[in-house]
Amino acid sequence: MSDHRPAASTPPARTGELSEASRRSALLKAGALQNAILTSANFSIIATDENGIIQIFNVGAEHMLGYRADELINRCSPSDLHDPMEVTARAEALSVELETAIAPGFEALAFKASRGIEDIYELTYIRKDGSRFPAIISITALRDDYSDVIGYLLIGTDNSARKRVELQLNEAVAAAEKANLAKSDFLSSMSHELRTPLNAILGFAQLVESGTPTPTPSQKRSIDQILKAGWYLLELINEILDLALIESGKLSLSVEPVSLTEVLMECRAMVESQAAQRGIGMAFPRMPAQGYVKADRTRLKQVLINLLFNAIKYNQPNGRVSVECTEPAKGTLRISVRDTGAGLTPEQVSQLFQPFNRLGQEAGREEGTGIGLVVTQRLVQLMGGEIGADSTQGVGSVFWVEMALATAPGLALELTAEVPMMLPADGASMQTVLYVEDNPANLELVEQIIARRSNLRLLGAADASLGIEFARVYRPRVILMDINLPGISGIDAMKILRSDPVTAHIPIIALSANAVPRDIQRGMEAGFFNYITKPIKVGQLMDAIDAALAFSSEKDNIDTPQDIT
Repeated sequence: MSDHRPAASTPPARTGELSEASRRSALLKAGALQNAILTSANFSIIATDENGIIQIFNVGAEHMLGYRADELINRCSPSDLHDPMEVTARAEALSVELETAIAPGFEALAFKASRGIEDIYELTYIRKDGSRFPAIISITALRDDYSDVIGYLLIGTDNSARKRVELQLNEAVAAAEKANLAKSDFLSSMSHELRTPLNAILGFAQLVESGTPTPTPSQKRSIDQILKAGWYLLELINEILDLALIESGKLSLSVEPVSLTEVLMECRAMVESQAAQRGIGMAFPRMPAQGYVKADRTRLKQVLINLLFNAIKYNQPNGRVSVECTEPAKGTLRISVRDTGAGLTPEQVSQLFQPFNRLGQEAGREEGTGIGLVVTQRLVQLMGGEIGADSTQGVGSVFWVEMALATAPGLALELTAEVPMMLPADGASMQTVLYVEDNPANLELVEQIIARRSNLRLLGAADASLGIEFARVYRPRVILMDINLPGISGIDAMKILRSDPVTAHIPIIALSANAVPRDIQRGMEAGFFNYITKPIKVGQLMDAIDAALAFSSEKDNIDTPQDIT
């Protein structure tokens, strides 16, 4: 038994020896780690004393800045290696932040670190050869066992690659914004160029249709074809521009409580005549007076009219279209447009909202581009709603739109007193309308429209300078102004007329092919009395002129003193 006791006392000694060995190994590993850090070429490591004088300058710092360690140790501060203007700016920013004076130099770099806050900042390093590069610096205070600051450790990395990426990204964003602006300007220009000749086609066709003598049946059929093709072309232009505006993010919406009853009534009035021509029966729901949804009124109307026209266009002869309203979930209203057409296959339904996909109808009798539903879908999504479709071959299709219900707006007193149209009595002088337009066809069209009113005469001017002179001399009751005029634009001409006391009171109506919403908004904000887009709708133009004449008459009654005889 005694022979085994010495062996029993051996393990503690071995444990102590192994523990000491472990400590030595750890120290060696720590030394190796420290040596690896100090000799790393990827990071600059600079250590200072408590006064900010460099004491350690590793290999990485030498490679990054081009100095040998012995050139800087005990000779200078890290702030001497930075852009002095940036160091001063950092000191000023800290002074404002902490409401105390901070001296430029190393004190500004180490201020937060000295208070126990590890700081990371971006500054520009200056190499020995004078070249510069951006760097990210982390600074930490070094403390002794009594928590006193005995120095600072600065670890830096070259930030040039990241800055290059940021610069490239910024340049790409700027280029994209520039391209987007150019696209928007192109759309506006394209709209004008397409609408200008279309204005003459549709305008003169309307004049011939309603002129004297009445067209013969053969002529009437030809005119109908011209108008049908013209209005269809205008519809295509509008769809393409709408889609482009939506895709570029330029389409602005005004989402507010909208009366669905009123919108459906307006839609019904617009589509029933087309349905009747095709023998299609229409059924609309009874809606409560307080049926309001959150939407842009104009765009919701556009959505529903497009769905209704499609239901009529792709229906069976003597078919039926019905509109239904349900609440699939609390706070949501679904408007469904159901037809009795040929229906669609599941594959066709899955392709419904793809641009320029007409689902095999390219050779059919119905015209189209395949973008109407795409525009409809995007508009619904922009208004915060959802759209979908269900279809059964041989039975028909149902397209539905879901919108959030809204509370009816508060009732307000509406003053709707009618303003009488002031026309001169027999024997009174003619009322002059000045039209500033450089396109002879457009000028002739409006001249023929105005000629139908015995109390009006048209005065034409081919450019803004002549128009301004005519306005000052002839004092017209109303001015019609094209926007894209040679020399002075219509908007600039309007501003000149507004600044002249002789012409400031004359209502000016913009008559332009610039029909993009932002162009219309810009025109109205500039001060036009009204903004009529080409192609001209004769009734719309005459209503605008009548309103402007009434406004002129009111101004006369207010501003003109009574004669004293």
